[in-house]
Amino acid sequence: MLVNGHELNFIQNGPENGPNILLLHHGLGSIKAWRRQIPVLAEAGFRVTAYDRWGYGGSDGRTALDLPTFATDIDDLHSLLQQLGITTASLLGHSDGGTIALYFSAQYPRQVTSLVTVAAHIYIEPEMETGCLDIKNTYQADERFRRSLFDAHGDKYESVFHNWYEGWYRQDFIGWDMRQVLGRINCPSLIVQGEDDEYATPRHAKDIAGAIPGAEAWIIPGAGHMLPLENAELFNAGILRFLEKQTVSL
Repeated sequence: MLVNGHELNFIQNGPENGPNILLLHHGLGSIKAWRRQIPVLAEAGFRVTAYDRWGYGGSDGRTALDLPTFATDIDDLHSLLQQLGITTASLLGHSDGGTIALYFSAQYPRQVTSLVTVAAHIYIEPEMETGCLDIKNTYQADERFRRSLFDAHGDKYESVFHNWYEGWYRQDFIGWDMRQVLGRINCPSLIVQGEDDEYATPRHAKDIAGAIPGAEAWIIPGAGHMLPLENAELFNAGILRFLEKQTVSL
């Protein structure tokens, strides 16, 4: 689908009349990153929409990301929802996708019925710098890691990595902090993070939840940054409990 001048690859699954939920992948991910959630959500009766953000997967390539504000991605999400005729939806976002979901929910609160973020970032912690360097070393040394990026993004895999790494690993982001906008979010919100996340401490998720009125923090012991894949059964059960509770209350 042509959105704001570039093609975005998207899929939809689940009953057409089900409650809408839109999935936003992580910073090196694609639609494929949600492969353990999409069938579960669809089976539970949700109308699932997932898409490769601009620069990722089957969508058009791009030369850089507009971090940390994600302004273009937020505009893309708004336009995509309009073009698909989705007036309201739950958002589920992982890592960068979680940060986009937070920004979008603050900017367009009437369009978001409920919000789940997983390992989202709202400011820079020292763990993020270390984690970025570790990923760079893995990218340079591990052919299997590069192959997994190729499987997700095809020939764009190198630009996907460099856009992400060079976008985040910058000293001028040290003072970035989006907590001041989170109070505008007015939907039920579940803030999830693995206790052993490689990029942030559990305090990060608690700060996000503390800044959103009525939000709940769920810190999962023993889980890392990629918990939607690595802890899928536990994660899926928890988000379904949350989402179904919001659906019943509508």
